Amino acid sequence: MQGTYYTLMLGNTLAASFIWGINTLFLLDAGLSNFEAFSANAFFTAGMLIFEIPTGVVADTVGRRASYLLGTVTLAVTTVLYWLLWVWHSPFWAWAIVSVLLGLGFTFFSGAVDAWLVDALKATHYDGSLETVFGRAQIVGGIAMLSGSVLGGVIAQATNLGVPFLIRGAILLVMFVVAALLMRDVGFTPDRSEGPLRATRTVFRASVRYGLGDPPVRWLMLASPFIAGVGIYVFYALQPYLLELWGDEKAYTVAGLAAALLSGASILGGAMAPWVRRLFRRRTSTLLLSAVASALVLIGLGLVHNFWVAVFLVALWGIASAIDNPVHRAYLNDMIPSKQRATVLSFDSLMGSAGGVAFQPVLGRVADVGGYGASMIWSGVISAVAIPFVLLSRGQRPPADTAREFTTPADV
Repeated sequence: MQGTYYTLMLGNTLAASFIWGINTLFLLDAGLSNFEAFSANAFFTAGMLIFEIPTGVVADTVGRRASYLLGTVTLAVTTVLYWLLWVWHSPFWAWAIVSVLLGLGFTFFSGAVDAWLVDALKATHYDGSLETVFGRAQIVGGIAMLSGSVLGGVIAQATNLGVPFLIRGAILLVMFVVAALLMRDVGFTPDRSEGPLRATRTVFRASVRYGLGDPPVRWLMLASPFIAGVGIYVFYALQPYLLELWGDEKAYTVAGLAAALLSGASILGGAMAPWVRRLFRRRTSTLLLSAVASALVLIGLGLVHNFWVAVFLVALWGIASAIDNPVHRAYLNDMIPSKQRATVLSFDSLMGSAGGVAFQPVLGRVADVGGYGASMIWSGVISAVAIPFVLLSRGQRPPADTAREFTTPADV
């Protein structure tokens, strides 16, 4: 099961990363302003916000495999639509609609794939730590991201900004075939006893009860908008910001450097996460270290004017974020019963999407008025708001905070 999970992670990330290094440049090249480009990204995260619960119903009532396959097809189609909007230099409202549909595609993945893995690990009596599994997955994803982001930038430089989007669509279709052949729901039986509307209400109640209704989970989820929401903006703003510091707005390969740096940091962070976790008795200590470091680095990134210093700080921010991710996921998974796992993980993703909807247009406007440096400073300030919420989760002293091996609450 772990091999299949890593294969899915490799293919998904490779497909996505072909456009990560040039996505903002792609939107600006289509005639959008900074505000419109990041608003389009906000509509993408709004789509994730809107559809998290309905697609969570698909994962819980039809199956995790079915949810993944639907997500792959949806993303392939909407990626091609994005390319067509660029070809036609379409108005902003068209970008907004397709961006929402892109968000729909990603919500079929969020929660479902991790839930599929954790259920399978439980069914096969895995007794290691989740940080190790998620850390390895992050290394695999980082390698794919490094390859895809560099190739995307090089291909865009050699051809045009639209070709990486077509390659992404083709890879997604290949992953549909791979998942159809390899992925099977293990350790989980879909609950099909309710109709779609009633199931949606049930899923929403479960999200509230086992998510916001459980204090340590609730406080961790409330940190997500400030970490994930800011992270989405920073990731895409780094492309034009590094080009600005480099001094050549057409150097698309340099733009791909931002994504390549973060992918390298993801590999290093994934390898370091289990080791860093062993340095502390509590998982929240690692989460706090990452949150404080990320906020300080982003503020520093906004103050520098030297390209190579900025590159160094981007790498530091990527490592801090990469260490946080496996520990955050392991901590959250260890507090969720199997039956509600996909639901609550999707709700956590929903909270992050809400932050993206709120902060991306604001920070994009800051970039229009005060420059990308000012938007990085404000990104650091906003991300620091997550720190008190992690402290509040820590204060509840859940057993998952000190767990060393994979544990999970009993199903209810």
